[in-house]
Amino acid sequence: MSALRKFVIFLAVLVVAIPVTFAGVVYSKLKSMQINGNFDMLTSNKYKFDNEIINILLVGSDARPGEEVARSDSMMILTVDNKHKKLKLTSLGRDTYVKIPDHGYQKLTHAYAYGKEKLLIQTIEDNFKLDIQNYAKVDFFSFMDIVDALGGIEIDVKKQEIPELNRFVTECYYWSDHKNGPIKEFKKSGRQTLVGYQALTYARIRKSDGTMQRDDRQRKVIEAIIHKVNGISITKYPKLLDAVKPYVKTNMNPTDIMYLGKDVLSIGNLTIDTMQFPLHPENEIRLPESGYVIPFESYEVDLLHKYIFDNIKPTPGEITTAQQLWKEAGNKTQYIRDREYMSVAY
Repeated sequence: MSALRKFVIFLAVLVVAIPVTFAGVVYSKLKSMQINGNFDMLTSNKYKFDNEIINILLVGSDARPGEEVARSDSMMILTVDNKHKKLKLTSLGRDTYVKIPDHGYQKLTHAYAYGKEKLLIQTIEDNFKLDIQNYAKVDFFSFMDIVDALGGIEIDVKKQEIPELNRFVTECYYWSDHKNGPIKEFKKSGRQTLVGYQALTYARIRKSDGTMQRDDRQRKVIEAIIHKVNGISITKYPKLLDAVKPYVKTNMNPTDIMYLGKDVLSIGNLTIDTMQFPLHPENEIRLPESGYVIPFESYEVDLLHKYIFDNIKPTPGEITTAQQLWKEAGNKTQYIRDREYMSVAY
């Protein structure tokens, strides 16, 4: 269900350096990933943008087999920062309380179910006041194929995660093609190689801690995938793309993707800096119509912009100070009152 999987992976494929000799083969494979349709909202500059910074929305759907309508389970902004020579990944909390055009105030994850990628993009741009340049949707089953195509990935499993992992590993195993032999439960903690269905299980769990901890696990999987891609032979790129292409859809054409790959390659390394948004998931509140939601305030949007555009990551002190101001101002009560009214009256 987690999204992370392969856009970053296939991006890493062109990122790690696709030789010119593969251009023809790669072009046809990438073409099959392109979505046909009007994505004018991605070419407009209505909100904050910088020509040297590219923001790509990565979305993973939580659709199970046979489901046609699903919410977006994972939403991340991949920032290719040519100004500061950085790659950044910002996880957007699925329970973030936002105004969805024509649907009032609801959880961010609902936008995709109402209007697919176009409404989700519009919702993110309108609420967070920044322009998204490109989009990619990843099917959650691709996760397993990519990890298996790479021969597994290295993940440090924590002891407290094992019970929850073993609750879901069987389900993920039966979603796989069973190429990895009999099902293997998690027996120990520590750094270990996870095959496809185990990696998917690891990225999905959250009841052992919380949503933001799950986002942390998803980022770890992305980093592990990129690290593994960075170490494989270039002769394996076409096979890797074959594992990726059935599950990825993007507005970008093959030429756009290749140029983007050049930009990433010019950055010099594939280390990804990460942040979560909203900054204070512990501010979660319960609303009668929406259940538990995560509010955010204008100062958090400002800090998000500083991170993405100025490469200034919020310090723990700044976050703590801003949180204290939020509490002292009594914004929580006002927030609930205003948003409940807007949700009903919209």
